[in-house]
Amino acid sequence: MSQLLPRGARKHEAGFALIIVLWMLVLTSFLVALLAASGRTELRITGNLVANAEAAAAADGAIYQAVLKLLDPQAELRWPLDGAVHQLSIGDCTVEVRLLDEAGRINPNLASPALLEALLRTIGRDQQSARQLAAAIDDWVGNTPERQSPAVLAEYRQSGRDYGPPGAPLQSLDELNDIVGMTPETVAALKPHLSLFAPALPNPAHADPIVAAALAIITQSGAPASILPTQPSDNRTARIAVIALGPNNAVVARTAIVKVGPAQPQGYAVIGWISSSD
Repeated sequence: MSQLLPRGARKHEAGFALIIVLWMLVLTSFLVALLAASGRTELRITGNLVANAEAAAAADGAIYQAVLKLLDPQAELRWPLDGAVHQLSIGDCTVEVRLLDEAGRINPNLASPALLEALLRTIGRDQQSARQLAAAIDDWVGNTPERQSPAVLAEYRQSGRDYGPPGAPLQSLDELNDIVGMTPETVAALKPHLSLFAPALPNPAHADPIVAAALAIITQSGAPASILPTQPSDNRTARIAVIALGPNNAVVARTAIVKVGPAQPQGYAVIGWISSSD
């Protein structure tokens, strides 16, 4: 025969069971809230990924639309390489496009030491250090036979480097940091005026004020006319810089270097992509 519990014990047991039920309800509510929050986070992440992908696709599409504008057979509809902002709507994205003449920049792989020195002076280096740095760049890219001379190698050793000039073209503008005598500040000041895709001689018509000032120094120094720019050819090298603004505040930037002209099989060729550091 089962023994009946005293009334007080039964109340205590019922109270304990109620506490367990309440705790279970709290735990269940917590788990439901956690799962809901996790679901909302995953939805936000998925939404952001989709928005970024949409903006990236719009940026890539804008680059090719800009190429078509460069090739437009109607001259009055053709986009010039003047840096003006053109706005496009692609899908749910707004894209800003700028076209610049890459020939307006200086190519450190091809420029003469005199032009590099003038550019360095224009960004604030004194004449002596500008000349030394211009010679060091010339050594680095292999335009100087003495690049591996004992004096040059000793200069690199004294600066704590275990290498000398490779005698090969720069693969990236960041490589300028490896040249003896360079400082991060000087490289940062040079980069906006340099391009590894530019010709040996800048086009003064599309040069920025710093490059134009460097060209003026060359002219005033009485340099031979042969080192000064000639008329631009039918083949142009354009820098197409785009910024795509998509849904969910997505922002994607792209910069392509494109050769345009009759020398290209399809009228154009994408020859490079520029990272943000360049």
